[in-house]
Amino acid sequence: MPKLSVVVPLHNVGAYAPDTMRSLARNADPEFEFLLVDDCSTDATPDVLDHWSKRIPGARVIRHETNRGVAQARNTGIDAATGDYLTFLDGDDWYAPGHLRAMVAGIEELGCDFARTDHVLATGRTRQIRYAPARQRHVVMDPRDGIAPAGMVTMVDYPFVPFGIYSGRLFGNGRSRFETGLRTAEDRLWIWRLHLTARTYAALALHGAFYRRGVATSLTQIPDNRQLDFIPSYDLLLEEVAADPESDRFMPKAVRTYCAMIAFHTNKSDRYEAAVAKRLRHDVADALRRMPQQVLDQTLATMDTKRSTLLRRLRDTGRTA
Repeated sequence: MPKLSVVVPLHNVGAYAPDTMRSLARNADPEFEFLLVDDCSTDATPDVLDHWSKRIPGARVIRHETNRGVAQARNTGIDAATGDYLTFLDGDDWYAPGHLRAMVAGIEELGCDFARTDHVLATGRTRQIRYAPARQRHVVMDPRDGIAPAGMVTMVDYPFVPFGIYSGRLFGNGRSRFETGLRTAEDRLWIWRLHLTARTYAALALHGAFYRRGVATSLTQIPDNRQLDFIPSYDLLLEEVAADPESDRFMPKAVRTYCAMIAFHTNKSDRYEAAVAKRLRHDVADALRRMPQQVLDQTLATMDTKRSTLLRRLRDTGRTA
């Protein structure tokens, strides 16, 4: 059985996939397997995978006959994984040599359910380290303590699934799968669920994962209605937090994060297709009405003036409608 399974979903990233594959080759290890999930790419990605899969020990290409989205591509990789640990890498990002072995060593030393790492933001030729907002490094902690308080940046505000390593026991019996109905924001819901259900976690001071920013094909750049999937994502989160025994502890953070996402998308709605921007205004007004109103009022009272004014106006529009 491999020590580590690396799940790499790819869709139309032919311009960047060679860098990704080269970094996997430089991290290859007899104890590692690489599950390369081609989500029905229509560019050069399949050719890149055919070329590199023969050069990366432990690599296996899995192909989707139709485009099913990153959530299903990750699930496909999870279902095929046989390693003691799993990690994920997006098809346009890359690793420094030795990063995977360092992650395995870190989580094995600590014996926790999962461990998150820092990462390097790559914008053109510029590099900037982004730190996971954990209180401590190389110390085993309670994942629930990584959620609250509401007014602070915490681990659920670091929704980058690839920057971490996860025990295979988290995925047994079909657990820890990604919501396939979400085309975006599936990572945010997954990270919240991880912190609500896992027993132990840690943060590792590793900077060997590189996140490529500004890719034209990235889902963060799209102008269509896939951008609105943050709404059903956070609706699911609020339902699950409401049913949690510690709902009072975590609901303020869930509502505040949802509100921050609403403000973020509303403020950049001029970049979206006109129909999408119109639907956004309608759907976020409904979303604000669905939130627990007492918690929402407390949240708006503690947010900055610009965002709280915007959110109050959106909520009032929903009430008028």
